[in-house]
Amino acid sequence: MILNTAFTYQPADYEDEKASNSYLMSLIAIMIGLPLPIINLIATFGFYFMNRKESIYIRWHCTQALLSQITLFLTNTVVFWWTFSIVFGVKEVTDFYIGYLSAVIVFNIIEFVVTIYTSIQIRKGKHLEWWFYGGLTNKLFGI
Repeated sequence: MILNTAFTYQPADYEDEKASNSYLMSLIAIMIGLPLPIINLIATFGFYFMNRKESIYIRWHCTQALLSQITLFLTNTVVFWWTFSIVFGVKEVTDFYIGYLSAVIVFNIIEFVVTIYTSIQIRKGKHLEWWFYGGLTNKLFGI
C-alpha cells in the first residue's frame, strides 16, 4: 500500500518538514471540522496553494496529500448527506447504508493511520508513495 521509493532530488531538512506538514494538515483539519467533510479538503488545498512554488519534493507531497483528501471528501460527503437525510426522515436506514457507512469508516481509519505513518517517515527523510495516489501524482508531475 505504501512504497518507500528513492526521489532523485535530495531534499533539505526544512523540505522534509514542509512535506511532512502537508499530511499533518489534513489530520489537524479532521480535529477541527470533523462533521463537515469540506473542512479537510479546504485546509489541505490551502496548504497546497501556499506551497505551490516550493521545491518539487514539497509540491509532490502536497499533491499526494491533496489527491487523497479529494477521495476522502467524496466518500465522506455521501455519508454526511445520506445520514442527514435519514436523521430528518427523508430516507430510511438500509443494509446498503450500513455497509457503505462501515466501508467509509474503515477507509477513514486506514487513511488516518497511513497519514500519520507517512508524515513521520517523510520527516525522517524517506520518500513514500501511496498506492494509487503516488502513481497519479507521478503522472501529474510527468515523472
